[in-house]
Amino acid sequence: MNRYPLWKYAILLVALLIGTLYTLPNLFGEAPAVQVSSAKVTVKVDNSMTTRIEAALEQAGIKADFVQFDGNSVKARFGDTDTQLKAKDVISKELNPNAAEPTYIVALNLLSRSPQWLASLHANPMYLGLDLRGGVHFLMQVDMKAALTKKAESLTGDARSMLRDKNIRHAGISRDGNTVVIAFRDAEQRAAATELLQTQLPDVVWTPQGEGSELQLSGSLAPKAQVAVQDAAIKQNITTLHNRVNELGVAEPVIQQQGADRVVVQLPGVQDTAKAKDIIGRTATLELRMVDDGSESLEALKGNGPVPFGTERFIDRGFGPIIVKRQVVLTGDALVDAQPGFDENHSPSVDLTLDAKGARIMKDLSRENVGKRMAIILFEKGKGEVVTAPVIRSELSGGRIKISGAMTTQEASDTALLLRAGSLAAPMEIIEERTIGPSLGKENIEKGIASVTWGFAAVAAFMCVYYLLFGVFSSLALGFNLLLLIAALSMMQATLSLPGIAAIALVLGMAIDSNVLINERVREELRGGESPQQAIRLGYERAWATILDSNVTTLIAGVSLLVFGSGPIKGFAVVHCLGILTSMFSSVVFSRGLVNLWYGRQKKLKSVSIGQIWRPDADKPAAETTDVAAKA
Repeated sequence: MNRYPLWKYAILLVALLIGTLYTLPNLFGEAPAVQVSSAKVTVKVDNSMTTRIEAALEQAGIKADFVQFDGNSVKARFGDTDTQLKAKDVISKELNPNAAEPTYIVALNLLSRSPQWLASLHANPMYLGLDLRGGVHFLMQVDMKAALTKKAESLTGDARSMLRDKNIRHAGISRDGNTVVIAFRDAEQRAAATELLQTQLPDVVWTPQGEGSELQLSGSLAPKAQVAVQDAAIKQNITTLHNRVNELGVAEPVIQQQGADRVVVQLPGVQDTAKAKDIIGRTATLELRMVDDGSESLEALKGNGPVPFGTERFIDRGFGPIIVKRQVVLTGDALVDAQPGFDENHSPSVDLTLDAKGARIMKDLSRENVGKRMAIILFEKGKGEVVTAPVIRSELSGGRIKISGAMTTQEASDTALLLRAGSLAAPMEIIEERTIGPSLGKENIEKGIASVTWGFAAVAAFMCVYYLLFGVFSSLALGFNLLLLIAALSMMQATLSLPGIAAIALVLGMAIDSNVLINERVREELRGGESPQQAIRLGYERAWATILDSNVTTLIAGVSLLVFGSGPIKGFAVVHCLGILTSMFSSVVFSRGLVNLWYGRQKKLKSVSIGQIWRPDADKPAAETTDVAAKA
């Protein structure tokens, strides 16, 4: 009657094995490590760096557990912190001969101690949040005034282009703070310009000013447009920070907006604050400028004269010095995408896609400068480097530009990556920084594990005392639920924080509630006179509807937290929702499997070990009790 087919036991066994396999990596803890990543977007870390680091460590007599390349960085794990610090110094001297301008970031980190065979099966531990793992926390202030100024500069260029296209004459365009001021000599031209600009730039409030020969038209962003510019600036900064930090391989960084103009950056596992500043400060700014190939510039390159006024000297990658004009044609804001490709001669190239505004500017610029060179400059930490300086062969229309020349396929791919690196829409500065040491994180982990362990032990003890053998089955199902939950979080590579540990403890209490319902339902069937086998079957079947209803309503609340929450609340909700799903499987399917395995094959089962069954007719006269039993 109460028997599972073999395939159900096979499913439970597979679930048990998978749960154990993916839970194991969380039991080994973390070991000190050194992480090497690029300090410049123009420098790429590849697999050859592993050999270089191994050779430097071997020469210094330092033994590493392993040195491996993980796609964006090279990580070396060590047995203790003393060896870690020595290794960091050795690697830094090897990779960065000039400490003032480091080429690579050599940072302290933490890696799992789990065996390599588990990692080869993609069985990795959960990521730990800042409160459990330690790391650095930054609060950054975005300069919103700079964002508005940048927008005003863009509007100045837009207004100049629009008036030139419609052949509307003016006496000069300037910028006064965040206000665009256009001078006119007659009222007709000003009226025509006002009508055009109000139509083309609806987010700008245009106001006529002055009289006689000093006619002006001033334009400033509307209040709603200013808010939109500031919101876009902070969102672009957050996206750019995500791109840069993710390339460094920092496990589960937290980068989110706080308030109207601040950004919180949390880097778990990074203990070196100075290196963390380097990580979040590595945002590249892209600019397009025209190359100055005049006679004065050529003489300056030969060393026979000064750099002409209005120009700057840069280094072109692989080609040496180059002189470009100071006027910025386009910035990285106008770049939508950059991908490697091939030109009509099947030579490697870089395909750029510009937004509508950038496409219009590039079309006008290329039409007027056919045969001249345009430099693409990447600024990083205030220093600029020319990525490439192609010759404009024809008018570039449609917002698509193809850059080709003396480059390999790999160089084209690297250049596209650099151009996609993005730029900050507004400058940011760190106004608060905190370092959470690994010792504090270790203490939080120990307290969290202790709370879950004692909670589990107390619940299991109560169940075993009150429900006897059925309580043992319920406790084993509870342990199976905990195993599945941790395995699921590990497979998802979720980030566990203190709120997540609190959710695990809560899940234990909610999961055992299902088994209480089942056990009480079995008792109720026994009280009603059902045979033990029938009582077990009916107990599980009739308790299922109540278990499903209670868990679904709780799941709705958890999903609400997941959708509308953020930060610690979202972490709590993830564990909460997963725990509900695993508890429904373990409390019903797994515990039923244990009961069936123990009692299912006993055909003449007379009693079950489920604790005291309180009968409502226990205090009635014996005759009446016998009569009731006879009727049953």
